[in-house]
Amino acid sequence: MIEKDFAYNSKCPLQTKSNLRGNNLSRRKMSLNVDVEELVTEMKEVPTFAPSMPVPNVQEMVRNNPLQVPERYVRSNEELEKVNHMPHLSSEVPVIDLTLLSCGNKDELFKLDVACKDWGFFQIVNHGVKKELVQKMKDAAAEFFELPIEEKKKYAMESNDIQGYGQAYVVSEEQILDWYDALMLVTCPTQYRKLQLWPKTPEGFKDVIEAYTSEVRRVSKEILSSLSDIMGTQKHVFLGLNEESLEAFRVNYYPPCNTPEQVLGLSPHSDTSTITLLMQDDDINGLEIRHQGGWVPVTPISDALVVNVGDVIQILTNGKYKSVEHRAVTNKKKKRISYALFVCPKDDAEVEPLDHMIDAQNPKLYQKVRYGDYLRQSMKRKMEGKAHIDVAMLEHSDTRNEDF
Repeated sequence: MIEKDFAYNSKCPLQTKSNLRGNNLSRRKMSLNVDVEELVTEMKEVPTFAPSMPVPNVQEMVRNNPLQVPERYVRSNEELEKVNHMPHLSSEVPVIDLTLLSCGNKDELFKLDVACKDWGFFQIVNHGVKKELVQKMKDAAAEFFELPIEEKKKYAMESNDIQGYGQAYVVSEEQILDWYDALMLVTCPTQYRKLQLWPKTPEGFKDVIEAYTSEVRRVSKEILSSLSDIMGTQKHVFLGLNEESLEAFRVNYYPPCNTPEQVLGLSPHSDTSTITLLMQDDDINGLEIRHQGGWVPVTPISDALVVNVGDVIQILTNGKYKSVEHRAVTNKKKKRISYALFVCPKDDAEVEPLDHMIDAQNPKLYQKVRYGDYLRQSMKRKMEGKAHIDVAMLEHSDTRNEDF
């Protein structure tokens, strides 16, 4: 490990041609119990994504005063859109069998096409992620969030980035805040990781995250391969965009709220990813998606993953597939935890509509964007519907305010 990570590089003054430095670091690890992998990471330049202003810890606020809901979290009825709640449509959210999809089953491929066009969301079953691993992930995350605040603050987000423990997308003192805390970690590429912000407690948490995200990554590749088939795109073209993907893992903790009808766990937004794969708690509703002008709860299905189309696919398909707004709501009695893996193109990937998605009836709607620039620009503003995709739209496009 050490010899590989500290291989000679004439451009790096910290490395030498001999293994002496590696041996010294190895001895340091033995004597001081230092994580060599973490040392290597800290010596590299890890890119940052966007600053976010520090805000109160919601879980701690609820612990200290369960009845308190500060004014800065309270939203207007107009923002909450209670009249547009559509729970009767929950059963219509598409459910897709990955085993059938991966075999090229035509009915399942058709369902995937309809799900991406009409909903932008679906639940995937028979995905092969082992129940034991899922439970380990849930147990470890629950244990982390129950740690004392002093312990969790060791992994707090830095002022210029979104990796670590805290809240992202907070850009002003006047902004209405969301009712959640989160642990956000970049998992791929490995050189983007800030391992000093990966919790060491509970023991083995890092290994569980590695194992879980690796399995969900496999699922994402199978889904992207099937999408490639539907779109009539050669697999290497579509999968190549995400071959050296940027991936982030986010664990959201939504404490109970004394007045859940006045707050949002997470503001309405679409994802800047290619696709996002989310694991929900089995017995607690919280995720809602925009559909037909209203908000439809995505009722958890045991052992299913919720998958949603991101902005990247909306751009690639020239708007055929939709990255749909979604939000999280809270409840009065139970905490809720969700686990999202965002699969994105690499920083320097150029994203624009695929040629065969453009014709006389479907003019080009989006300009070419460098993904890293698009991502960072979106992160520098608060979550606000689909506002961030405006930067990729061509001036002649009339879909800017379309309700998906």
